[in-house]
Amino acid sequence: MRGKAWMLTAVALTGLGLAQIRADGSSTVYPITQAVAEEFTARNPNIRVVVAFSGTGGGFKKFCRGETDIQNASRPIRPEELEVCQENGIQFIELPVAYDALTVIVNPKNTWAACLKTSELKAIWEPGSKIQRWSQIRQGWPNQPLRLYGAGADSGTFDYFTEAIVGKAKAIRTDYQPTEDDNVTIKGVAGDTYAMGFLGYAYYEENKDKVKAVAIDHGKGCVLPSRETVLDGTYQPLSRPLFIYVNVKSLDRPEVQAFVDFYLSPAARRAIRSTGYVELPSEAYRIGQELVKRRKAGTFFMELPAGTPLSKFIQELDKELR
Repeated sequence: MRGKAWMLTAVALTGLGLAQIRADGSSTVYPITQAVAEEFTARNPNIRVVVAFSGTGGGFKKFCRGETDIQNASRPIRPEELEVCQENGIQFIELPVAYDALTVIVNPKNTWAACLKTSELKAIWEPGSKIQRWSQIRQGWPNQPLRLYGAGADSGTFDYFTEAIVGKAKAIRTDYQPTEDDNVTIKGVAGDTYAMGFLGYAYYEENKDKVKAVAIDHGKGCVLPSRETVLDGTYQPLSRPLFIYVNVKSLDRPEVQAFVDFYLSPAARRAIRSTGYVELPSEAYRIGQELVKRRKAGTFFMELPAGTPLSKFIQELDKELR
């Protein structure tokens, strides 16, 4: 019955006139929330869901000031962000909505870098890296300039990639092209034979005719990002959960409650799949529904290590209901 709650609530919304829900944050999670919003508003045309992206960090600044109802996040909230929310009296519910395979991309004309070791990625991207040419990564690779593209400092993708690959969040070389818009990374890599970038899996999926994914060797052989390798836990350490954070006070408004209920319902799974991300097991959404129902505020995943397997992630989520 709980999975249908959004339908029951939506009926009560018809007398509200045009209502608006505000979402911001991660450019990685943006396609998911936008797709779910389109499905939802098709059923509830009197509700407008405005979805923007300013990066996970930029979005948390707005969310913790009370400017948005929903925060899209490609990583858990950080202690300093939590502190600001608490200072401003913003309580939130932390909800995982999908899993991502953060993807390293190269140009389709790149015939040499089919697979990279995580140690090689660390050497490329760490602060002070001296690697400027492909030939410095492996002997026999082209003696050509290596041009790098990736997420900007306000991005959760930036935080996650640096933590998983470099070993410390926000630690990265400074001579790369940062952006909060993953389409800029796609364009840069697609237009340069000797470029490399990193971004969320959905942007690769949408543009795999323009760029090529690199397999990652984390010590157990080369593994390409895919739905299957995320679910079986073999794509490491760049598999990660994606979240929305919901302002508890906003849930007092029936349109926000209805949208969140819909987001976690089976009716929204098609929208999530359409973005190219990996939907969570049904149990995870059921737990999310219970967290909303109980108004269980706070962060449960702030200390979750980068690269935590999906099975462990679900176990940790389930503990919150015990």
